Amino acid sequence: MKHQFYIEVDCQQKNHDGERICGDVFLSERIKTEERIIIVLSDGMGHGVKANILATLTSKMALNFTREHKDVNRIAEIIMNTLPVCSQRKISYSTFTIIDIEADGKTTILEYDNPETIIFRDNEIFNPQWQCIILESDKNAGKELKSCTFYAQKEDRIISCSDGITQSGMGSHRFPFGWGHDNLIQFTHRLIKNNPNISANKLAGKVVNVAYQNDGYHAKDDTSCASVYFREPRKLLICTGPPYEEEKDKKLAREVKNFKGKKILCGATTADIIARELELEIEDSFEFHDPDLPPIAYMPGIDLVTEGILTLSKVHEILKVYNNNYILGKGPADQIVKLLKESDEIHFIIGTRINIAHQDPNLPVELEIRRTVVRRIAETLEGKFLKEVSMKFI
Repeated sequence: MKHQFYIEVDCQQKNHDGERICGDVFLSERIKTEERIIIVLSDGMGHGVKANILATLTSKMALNFTREHKDVNRIAEIIMNTLPVCSQRKISYSTFTIIDIEADGKTTILEYDNPETIIFRDNEIFNPQWQCIILESDKNAGKELKSCTFYAQKEDRIISCSDGITQSGMGSHRFPFGWGHDNLIQFTHRLIKNNPNISANKLAGKVVNVAYQNDGYHAKDDTSCASVYFREPRKLLICTGPPYEEEKDKKLAREVKNFKGKKILCGATTADIIARELELEIEDSFEFHDPDLPPIAYMPGIDLVTEGILTLSKVHEILKVYNNNYILGKGPADQIVKLLKESDEIHFIIGTRINIAHQDPNLPVELEIRRTVVRRIAETLEGKFLKEVSMKFI
């Protein structure tokens, strides 16, 4: 069963002031065979490397056990029993929030010591009827966790964060006891009311930025906000390479014309085919924003026209290293990455006619045939960015 909606997942973070590594860890995984998404946010005790190790161990265990459909009580017990004990404080401590979204929209949240996850439905706070779980093992007797299960609907939102958000500003004149959970609710509620279509990425970013501001732009703790948005998918079509048989040029042009979403053409031959079949003009640009790549071109009804294999190879290189701190430029590959990031369903149509220019053994090894490059881009989009990707060879 496929989801009735697209599930956008994003997390924004700020490190504790002066630290190069974040003590909060966010992990997410799309299990394609089950049409299932698992999200984990963990906050290790303290900050820096030690906190990161605790949070990484916790989040990876949580992800693995949840993937195996283990009972929430069992997951909690295993994690608590496995965490190493701090040599100074004689306790093992790492918070976690686990969000498990199944194909039919069934969503289960298990939470330990993070600020309570916020759920919005119809732009209002939604109460999923939280249940309290009290652990009974000798080592963890009396520890409390919270759990809930509900069926997500289109336009629902889930917002989870570490206490670096709710405790931001603590000790200041304005927030002597910290910003607090109520202020977080009011702020996110106002954001959604004012902009009902705000992306998960922007919402999480705004929450983290407010916490950073509360701390006087010197984060007093690792600060993380994870956001989930159930919505209509934004679609993108990327065509690269001419069809194997010239008779299929018309079919390719028809698919481009009828596609409902944004469109990118990668390759001069591909662009020439579409322009010829749809009777459109190509307007060349002479603005070189990337010294490694030819400039983009323009065509009515097409969002971006670029060179082919070189540009796609650079797209893959950018995607591999991309993170929240990466600043995209104005080059052709950067523009493609921006559109990929803004899209949910990405459809590739790959022409299989060989371009003889790219079979010269004297050319650099990174000039791989286009289908290999596209496959690598697709794998990165699915694994790292949780995008839904399809590939069609023509």
